[in-house]
Amino acid sequence: MTSASEPVDVSIIFRSLNEERWLGAALDACRRQKTDGLIVETILVDSGSIDRTVDIAEANGVEVVTIPQHRFTFGRSLNWGCEAARGRIFVFISSHCIPTHDRWLANLIAPLREGHAAYVYGRQVGHDTTKFSEKQIFAKYFPEQSQVPQDGFFCNNANAAILKEIWENHRFDEQCTGLEDMVLAKHLTTIGYEVGYVAEAPVYHIHDETLRQTRNRYYREALTLRDIMPNIHVGRRDSLRYFAAGVWHDWIEARREKRLLNELLSTVKFRAAQFWGTYKGHNENRRLSRAEQEAYYYPRVATGERAASTAQLDAGRIEVQS
Repeated sequence: MTSASEPVDVSIIFRSLNEERWLGAALDACRRQKTDGLIVETILVDSGSIDRTVDIAEANGVEVVTIPQHRFTFGRSLNWGCEAARGRIFVFISSHCIPTHDRWLANLIAPLREGHAAYVYGRQVGHDTTKFSEKQIFAKYFPEQSQVPQDGFFCNNANAAILKEIWENHRFDEQCTGLEDMVLAKHLTTIGYEVGYVAEAPVYHIHDETLRQTRNRYYREALTLRDIMPNIHVGRRDSLRYFAAGVWHDWIEARREKRLLNELLSTVKFRAAQFWGTYKGHNENRRLSRAEQEAYYYPRVATGERAASTAQLDAGRIEVQS
């Protein structure tokens, strides 16, 4: 823990609700970072954990900010964390994300320090416990090549960083039901700032979710997506087609990895939850641009290109609480 009078370069901000399973490993990985002399503080914004989350944070010298559950939104919790932070750079990481190596932090914030971007996000990869279908989603939306700056406004606060001065003038939307990262990124790119993707700053992103929680996650974020991209709408036929394409793609990958029999049913269940939630979130929205819809939902479309802003939005990610 840094002293109140000590200058701080970087503030790492976690959001949490009952994250005792992975928080300790995430904090250990953050503590092992090679920071090149930078002073780093860690803050946890907790929304009412009833497990050992807060105890783990305090035992590791983390400053805990509590936000009442009835006031929680994804954007508000980050804003509260930023208000408590003293760094010149704010780093956001989910309490169920674990940096994969000791240069994660330095690599993630490098484009901000060098003036190449105002807002960046890092790569996400699956853990041993990650569902097979979600690993395919990570592979599509978080490729091996960096792009700084990138085209478009895809972003993900499960592993991201922003300059303090940018946040002070452009805070997170506290009303949206999810995708607060993309809401802000779209705003920033609209007014001339750059967003970047840093593949060299990976984390293991671990979702220990039931199928119902997965469905609700995609539903919640589809609600916000309607406002970000009002020309995208996913109807019943679209949902069925994307479900079938997603399952087929997963089966091809599982067969290549010699895991098809093990993953045959799990992929069907995951993709059904994903696209049922997506359909529910979209079904009252207006009709779409077909090309943008294809880039957003269809497996592997535009992978690695990151060339069009809607392709950047590819969101099997429609991820993520972070």
